[in-house]
Amino acid sequence: MRFAFAIALAFVLVLPRGSEAQTSLDGFGALSMNQLTSLGDSGIPVDFGGRVSFEFVPGVQAIGEFGRLGNVLPSVVALPLSFAPVDLRVSAFYGEGGVRLLAAPHSAVSPYVEGTAGVAHLRFGLSGLGSRTDVLTRAGLNLVDTRDAMLGAGGGILMRAGAVHVDLGYRYKRILSDSLVSSILSVGQELQTHQVRFGVGVRF
Repeated sequence: MRFAFAIALAFVLVLPRGSEAQTSLDGFGALSMNQLTSLGDSGIPVDFGGRVSFEFVPGVQAIGEFGRLGNVLPSVVALPLSFAPVDLRVSAFYGEGGVRLLAAPHSAVSPYVEGTAGVAHLRFGLSGLGSRTDVLTRAGLNLVDTRDAMLGAGGGILMRAGAVHVDLGYRYKRILSDSLVSSILSVGQELQTHQVRFGVGVRF
């Protein structure tokens, strides 16, 4: 996780600073829409994280983000498991960097689009087989090296009032995993998430 965060943070810090450059810090929560079909005891997975952004020219921001994705299993796997006594989850900690483009950088309300790339560390969770079996199975699954590349895209609306801003938007994140364990658990489908996100931050 430290390696992933370092990539995201370095992307922002190495950029040159302009005379009117501003830095922002954000915290966010997100509802994972592709997991709403998961009806089991695990409930609705909520994603969360933090972000730093740096506006090096008006309307263009470099962004660094780190966070946790609650479950990236495809719906075709999550839905059948919601009716089974076994609860299987694949979560991910990640760090990424990218660029955000604002349509109205000097306005109180500005639409935006963004693209990101980074690294995700998958974590496997399993319960329902018995306490001892659950522990042994999780330990075995998590011995596999699961640091994979990740791509993201999204858009939304940034609303600003003084130094405080609110971010409402959509994010798509896809983990480019080629490990055997991930392929088996996802039955060959993509590990991805569609998020509706709410964030609050400050500029300084």
